[in-house]
Amino acid sequence: MLKKSDSKDLKAYWCIVAGNDVWLINDQLPLATANELELNTEQAIQVGDFDGYPVMWLNDSELEGQRELFSLRTLLHLPEALFYLVSKAIQYGYMTQSMRYCPQCGGRNHLNHNQLAMQCQDCRTLHYPRIFPCIIVAVRKGTQILLANHNRHTSGMYTVIAGFLEVGETLEMCVAREIEEETGIKVNNIRYFGSQPWAFPSSMMMAFLADYQSGELKPDFSELKDAQWFETTQLPHVAPEGTIARALIAETAQQVQQDVIRKV
Repeated sequence: MLKKSDSKDLKAYWCIVAGNDVWLINDQLPLATANELELNTEQAIQVGDFDGYPVMWLNDSELEGQRELFSLRTLLHLPEALFYLVSKAIQYGYMTQSMRYCPQCGGRNHLNHNQLAMQCQDCRTLHYPRIFPCIIVAVRKGTQILLANHNRHTSGMYTVIAGFLEVGETLEMCVAREIEEETGIKVNNIRYFGSQPWAFPSSMMMAFLADYQSGELKPDFSELKDAQWFETTQLPHVAPEGTIARALIAETAQQVQQDVIRKV
């Protein structure tokens, strides 16, 4: 936490958050002093540094007045390192709102600024941010990729399959289960690709590539509006740049292109 005597006049990036939303000025994350922005910095916490400036977190609920908030998704164009720091601020904000009471004894929790965790005022137990592990996977079949239009997407966007890890599962087991549950097919050759913290509300997306093994495509319409095999050269409207879903789609398309070139 910055000293009060320093923080008011220190130029910083300010992450003022509420839920999955963040305060923007002219579509940009504010980079200014607290005095310039007329912010009360008593509860301000530094979550990192970017480009030589501290990145500060404050909950919107702790400030007076109203600010125009925008979804974190609108910031996917930011440099990755800064986007992840904004995501961290949002996840800490979610922690302070969702862990107000101690699950051990029911006492009232308060933010421990040194540990960046919620601490019970009665039993003194520390409760760190919950992180929900998720898998996300691109499935390839020859020159095609499996893409789905999820019920939660209203824009007609297609993307890869994702789901939450269950108790007792390995990540690879989760990949196979989610694909079969949502689309009816079996996969093999499951391999790790990368990861992305995803603050909706506090997930860690672990990405995989997999190959089609068997089965007929039968979408689970309780989860999906549609699921299809698409040629990687003729993709529909897909997940935006900056998401690991888009990176998986791009990687699959690149691998298909490389295989085609090798066969020529």
